[in-house]
Amino acid sequence: MDVLRAGYGEGRLQHDEFEKRVSRAYAARTVGELALLVSDLPTGPVPQPAAAAPVPQTFLPVRRQTNAKAIGAAVCGLLCLPTMGLTGIPAVILGHASRNEMERTGEGGDGLALTGLVLGWLSTAGWALVLTLLLAVSIAAG
Repeated sequence: MDVLRAGYGEGRLQHDEFEKRVSRAYAARTVGELALLVSDLPTGPVPQPAAAAPVPQTFLPVRRQTNAKAIGAAVCGLLCLPTMGLTGIPAVILGHASRNEMERTGEGGDGLALTGLVLGWLSTAGWALVLTLLLAVSIAAG
């Protein structure tokens, strides 16, 4: 009966042909008689070509924009070593500014800002230590 209903629903059988086969299916006494009723019909649904409709904007994943100052902080932080700490203070400034902006706007890039902050503070602390040691040595040398 399911195969007959599917065939009728897919338009493979006319209404009168469907009614005849249904009445013969109820009158059938063997499985062989039933098999003859559906032998010209496929046992599964007809594959329909899927229409490739665009996904509605509602269901697309939300991609947050990365804060530009966070990118700048990370770049400045990574350039601290080649520039011998020259970009440390800009990395710290950009890192703090970007974290404040991201908190207000909801943009992404917190990891980049944090990278810039850590590397910038390490560079600044390193230079402060070097300058302190140089001052101490020059005072001790007289």
